[in-house]
Amino acid sequence: QVQLVESGGGLVQAGESLRLSCRASGSTSSINAMGWYRQAPGKQRELVAAITRGGSPSYADSVKGRFTISRDNAKNTVYLQMNSLKLEDTAVYYCNAGVFVRQYWGQGTQVTVSS
Repeated sequence: QVQLVESGGGLVQAGESLRLSCRASGSTSSINAMGWYRQAPGKQRELVAAITRGGSPSYADSVKGRFTISRDNAKNTVYLQMNSLKLEDTAVYYCNAGVFVRQYWGQGTQVTVSS
C-alpha cells in the first residue's frame, strides 16, 4: 500500500508560479513512475507530467516549457514547479504513483488561476 499526500495548491494570478509537492508513504520502495494529473470542472482527468524512478520526465504539450517535474527518492517526494500559470491551468491536481500494475492517487489539491 502507498499513501500520497499533496500540498502547495492555492489561488494565484495569471503569470505567477506555484510549486506542488506530493509525499509518498508506505511501500515506497516499490514505486516506479510518479506523475501529476489534473481535472478541470466538466473535463476528464488528464496527465500533466510524469517522471520515472530514474528521473526521466515527460510532459503534456500544454505545459511544456512552463512546468517542471522532479522527484527526490530519498524523501519519497515528487514536485511540480508551475511557472507562467494560465487561466486554463485551473484544476484539481492529483498525484499518482505506479506500483507494478496498480495505481495510487492522492486526494487532490486545488489550483486556481485568476486574471
